[in-house]
Amino acid sequence: MTDPRPADVPWLTPYLTVRDAHVATGFYEQALSFAVRDSVNDDGAIIHVEMTYRGQLILMFAPEGAYGSQARTPKSAGLMAPQSFYLYVDDVDATYARALAVGAKGLIEPQDQFWGDRFAQFEDPDGYRWAIARHIG
Repeated sequence: MTDPRPADVPWLTPYLTVRDAHVATGFYEQALSFAVRDSVNDDGAIIHVEMTYRGQLILMFAPEGAYGSQARTPKSAGLMAPQSFYLYVDDVDATYARALAVGAKGLIEPQDQFWGDRFAQFEDPDGYRWAIARHIG
């Protein structure tokens, strides 16, 4: 049986709605060191973005209204996102500071947790919650 996925695509990739693809791309690059792997433009407007982290496809997104979608970001809908993301990073404190510097809202400041991770949480400009962690033992 052949693999049903395209090359270098994981089995599961979050696909988010964002308000502005340029803004979201910049935030993820600056705050979390993600890199754009691919993007699709339609008459100069970005309608799809794929971003990698440490060489792995980790996130895809499109702006509100792309492909006729009526989906809204948590921020636009005035709701708390029902999902959150847990990302391991080299330096929780520095990543948290960078995220706040480029527009994130701090939720939990960096601290060591009982389960063995240094952990922090923030909300990105579109209202998605991100937990960042480093295992410390």
